[in-house]
Amino acid sequence: MAINTNSSNVATRENRIGSITGYVGNLKDLAEKSECGSLKGCSRCFSQSSTCLSSCGLSQLAAIRDVAVIHHGPAGCSVASAGNYYLDKVMAKKRGVTTSTVYVGTDMNEQDTIFGSTQALGKIIREVNKRYSPKAIFVSSSCATGIIGEDIDSVVDEVRDEIDVPVVAVHCEGFKSRIWATGFDIADHAVLSSIVQPPREGVKSNKINFKNFYESARPEIIEIFKNFDLDPVFLYCNSTVEELSHISESLATTCICGTLGNYLGNGLEEKYGVPYVRSINQCGIVGFETWLREIGRVTGRSEKVEKYIEEQRAIYIPQIEEIKKELKGLRAVIGMGPGYTFEVSRVLNELGIEVVWALAWHYDKKYENGDVPPSMKYLLENNINFEASVSDQQNYEVMNILHKYKPDLYLSRHPGSTVWAIKNGTSAVYVADEYMIFGYKHTLEFAKSILDSIRNRSFEQNLAKRVKLPYTDWWYKQNVDAFFDSNNTPKERG
Repeated sequence: MAINTNSSNVATRENRIGSITGYVGNLKDLAEKSECGSLKGCSRCFSQSSTCLSSCGLSQLAAIRDVAVIHHGPAGCSVASAGNYYLDKVMAKKRGVTTSTVYVGTDMNEQDTIFGSTQALGKIIREVNKRYSPKAIFVSSSCATGIIGEDIDSVVDEVRDEIDVPVVAVHCEGFKSRIWATGFDIADHAVLSSIVQPPREGVKSNKINFKNFYESARPEIIEIFKNFDLDPVFLYCNSTVEELSHISESLATTCICGTLGNYLGNGLEEKYGVPYVRSINQCGIVGFETWLREIGRVTGRSEKVEKYIEEQRAIYIPQIEEIKKELKGLRAVIGMGPGYTFEVSRVLNELGIEVVWALAWHYDKKYENGDVPPSMKYLLENNINFEASVSDQQNYEVMNILHKYKPDLYLSRHPGSTVWAIKNGTSAVYVADEYMIFGYKHTLEFAKSILDSIRNRSFEQNLAKRVKLPYTDWWYKQNVDAFFDSNNTPKERG
């Protein structure tokens, strides 16, 4: 699908790539219907297992060093700024850099929502530029401005000639999509349309764009890429506007999570010819080696990649194989975003652990290039199948599944969700860090974490004996698919 960087707006994932927020069935059915295009766009009429897309989008932009984010909306819309500000300062300090990024709310009131406040917005943009001298200014809409039709594009166009840094309109109305990952696309679109410049003539680069969340494994990634004479550019946490303006000159683009980086990767490939590394991600041995080999192919470094793989396998594979003997036969339920659910389930399969149910926050039927996500294609081609559902990650639903299947382990990637599993007496692993299962070293550590969790279950068992959960036997007897009709369309939930 063509990416139109001439427009400040970007279509939602539901409309652009057919993403869905409601499904119950099995992996094979989900993958096959995605492949042939017969998967219906299911969505739930009631769901609490999501978040505002503007938080995802603006947190990405606020992580760029020395920029200003102006959130045009009521004071409550700027509540995410406190968390973003703290996190950005912590990550900058960890990296050893300084940042003067500011996050400004325009504090719309009742009068503004009736009569409009574009004039005030223009003054705020000018004042922010004068007071903080940012390297770029991102002006975001909100639900309130979207509802009243506030024209932020005209304001941005008006002040752009007065300000000598990029001023970018960002359409981040929270209600526009049920899928929070649309916020990632909105942030990528803002960077692609207004920050990235065409490659300079005669510039030769050995850089590779690496889209991740918080660059927590930055030193490790740099050392790995040194083996291939590649220099990673980490996006967007702690990036500078100057760095971002030249990512069109890189040899390739890759990402830690397909959900996070597919819009940017496809956009750079489509507009500037920068190859996007499309493969299963780096989780587990198969994923890591497949990813490295694709990077080697795209950048012409296959021989160096194979040498590195051979050296690392000799160190780690024997250790991983030894632990697999104790993990074989375990049963797990997994609940994460789609970029990790169908990747981590593959890793568990590699370790000999049976996935009995996988829950995803949403599901992308196709990516921008028209292909089914690589993670799903891999599972389908390797005949891996298990029960799967989309957007059934509210606590009462997860508890129903855990009670029914009684797995040895529950794995989640989002805060708070493992707590209820533990109250139920189920061992749980919180896959918090994006690099927790990255490559040989971290796959070994991940396997050890699972082993530690199942060897000593006394905490979970003792807590379960002392906690009275709010769910009745009636609820535990309900089947998740009872809420769907024969066409897999969600019925009313309450």
